[in-house]
Amino acid sequence: MTPIRLIKGFATVGGWTLASRVLGFVRDAWIAAVLGTGPAAQAFIVAFSLPNMFRRFFAEGAFNTAFVPMFSKKYEAGDDAEGFARDAFAGLASLVLVITLIAQVAMPWLVLAMASGFRGDERFDLAVLYGRIAFPYILFISLAALASGVLNATGRFAAAAAAPVLLNLIFIGALAGAMALQSDPLMGFDPGLAITWAIPVAGIAQLALVWWAAHRAGITLRPRLPRFTPEMKHLAIVAAPAMLAGGVVQVNLLVGRQVSSYFGDAVAWLYNADRLYQLPLGVVAIAIGVVLLPDLSRRLKANDTAGARHSFSRATEFALALTLPSAVALVAAAVPLTAVLFERGRFGPEDTAATALAVAVYGIGLPAFVLQKTLQPLFFAREDTRSPFNYALISMVVNAALAVGLAFVVGYIAAAIATSVAAWVMVFQLWLGSRPMGEAARFDDRLRSRAPRIIAASLMMGAVVWFAQIPLAPMIEAAGWRYLGVLLLVAIGVVSYFGLGALIGAFKLSDFTAAMKRQR
Repeated sequence: MTPIRLIKGFATVGGWTLASRVLGFVRDAWIAAVLGTGPAAQAFIVAFSLPNMFRRFFAEGAFNTAFVPMFSKKYEAGDDAEGFARDAFAGLASLVLVITLIAQVAMPWLVLAMASGFRGDERFDLAVLYGRIAFPYILFISLAALASGVLNATGRFAAAAAAPVLLNLIFIGALAGAMALQSDPLMGFDPGLAITWAIPVAGIAQLALVWWAAHRAGITLRPRLPRFTPEMKHLAIVAAPAMLAGGVVQVNLLVGRQVSSYFGDAVAWLYNADRLYQLPLGVVAIAIGVVLLPDLSRRLKANDTAGARHSFSRATEFALALTLPSAVALVAAAVPLTAVLFERGRFGPEDTAATALAVAVYGIGLPAFVLQKTLQPLFFAREDTRSPFNYALISMVVNAALAVGLAFVVGYIAAAIATSVAAWVMVFQLWLGSRPMGEAARFDDRLRSRAPRIIAASLMMGAVVWFAQIPLAPMIEAAGWRYLGVLLLVAIGVVSYFGLGALIGAFKLSDFTAAMKRQR
């Protein structure tokens, strides 16, 4: 069995991420009810996407990919890990501060780059205003991502995983305050503006939480002038391809948003669909990505090939066991899930139908997004960021060709189709590229035996969920009973999957409980 630190790491990160995603659903459902899919909603989506896009480009997707393995090795070897972290903190802060200042001036062009379909209508001016308010979030969340990398590399996962919960709590509080003030004609406040101001406030709160946690762990990240030491030069060299790869991923998102901006309210439809499939993606993929990379880095540093293979196989098994049934459920129950979670207020039945179609298409790509998180650490732990960049370039071309080409045939849904297909293309390339890595990148016998059974259990569960919707339809469609109806549908899916999976040997239920109880 995997050492308790790895399994508990998955559980800790996954548990906090689940809490964050649930609160995120409350947030997004409320925003959809208040703002609908109109100009303010679409402007907010673009404004919130801008700092998040750059965050993934510079911090989580690139900088930490290079930083975590290097910091882990120093920390394990007893070198000056704290000094290295401070230098990285200073360098990242300087870079992102410059980008933030430039973005304030260039915001109209950034909005056009995100959604040129906004040109000439009220969505554009709103998006520029909201974007200038929201963009400083990148500074705080990028530094928070680095501090989170320090915590994860030292085996402390709770604070970093809990930080996103603050974001959603602050959003919900801001929206509640705005709605309360809006009811008073003398104190009225635009809810779109309120939740936009909540973005940088949440960034400050998240940074404060993880900075304090890192300080308590013995790593104090003090601001200072950046120094281009040999170690920082090496970090930059390793991070550059990962940064470019992150840029490619963001180009994929840009292409999808550009396409959708020309199809009515499609920006909001795709955003809400993205939020729904992000629940299993976040819980599983983020947990694996956060925990597996430092674990593999340490094992490869110690030449523990057998341990690295075991960790890689268990992470992949964990990903398949939780992601495949989620993907099948999203396809089988896209309409009732979307209707119950979002259809209220200004979000009507036509919005539900359009969003549900995107949910089903994203669901097909969900396993690929998660498998990327198990395959990429094989490269990053070896400080190979160039190969994933090359693979990402090919995926970008596939995504752009499908999104633009199919848009003339199938409309806005082309963006979702392209995203899912490009994700599977990326997985195939990562798998092919990992073949020369030897035993550490090979699935063990247990995984090879269980994977086909996990697939079978997921498909059987999908059939059960599909047919269960027939008797549950009256309850799901009734205003006072729909929440209970969808909860029953989810419960039927969970029970059928774990029951059938245990019956055919896809997994042992004791694996999930014993892993959490074992002590080293």
